[in-house]
Amino acid sequence: QVQLVESGGGLVQAGGSLRLSCAASGSMFSINGMGWYRQTPGKQRELVATISNGGRTNYADSVKGRFTISRDNAKNTVHLQMNSLKPEDTAVYYCNAETLVTPGIFSQTWGQGTQVTVSS
Repeated sequence: QVQLVESGGGLVQAGGSLRLSCAASGSMFSINGMGWYRQTPGKQRELVATISNGGRTNYADSVKGRFTISRDNAKNTVHLQMNSLKPEDTAVYYCNAETLVTPGIFSQTWGQGTQVTVSS
């Protein structure tokens, strides 16, 4: 019963910036890892960035140095700051969270996805 609500997607010109946000709500004991993934038609969903509950981050090579993932544990939110956007960044971006819904029971939750389009 955990829900993820994403915001911040849109249309931006190459070289511009966007900030994606994802808020988790519902019944849970805690949130472990959170992350952002993206997918385009005909391609597999790929990892963009993840962050652990302790703040450890991981980035895809294609976005390293341009994107920054962060989280606010008090608000159960995760953000993705995307700078120097390129047309190849165009995709539907999905928020993901791993939660401990009850002692010993994990759950993976996905957001509905938000479209990011980068024009030339």
